[in-house]
Amino acid sequence: MSAVFITFSGNCKKALTFYQSCFGGVLQVKSFEKEFPSNKEIVVSGSLLAEGITIHGSDLVHNEGRKLGNYISVFLGCRDREQRRELIEKLTGTKKKPFDGNYDEQKLIELTDPFDVRWVLGVLDQ
Repeated sequence: MSAVFITFSGNCKKALTFYQSCFGGVLQVKSFEKEFPSNKEIVVSGSLLAEGITIHGSDLVHNEGRKLGNYISVFLGCRDREQRRELIEKLTGTKKKPFDGNYDEQKLIELTDPFDVRWVLGVLDQ
């Protein structure tokens, strides 16, 4: 079982709902009870519990803010190439291949989803 914690900056509920559409599972979200001037829901803690992965997240960021980088990716082992193809389509929102070539033969495939989260999808049967 993989588990990750991802910090979002104001769109945690939207992101976790998107991941629920990709992975299925049960979503739990705890928001601030206090209303903010923007009327925007601020997620203190959210969790998506799905088969094979648990994603925790929050809208609360460190004092230095949320910084995007290429030094970390979420690795997810897929049971076969078909499951990986389906996840690529769901996470990218397209049936277009993430890069040129025969990606079914690649051990690892890296992609970035609409929330700027980097994923590495591997096939366990290789």
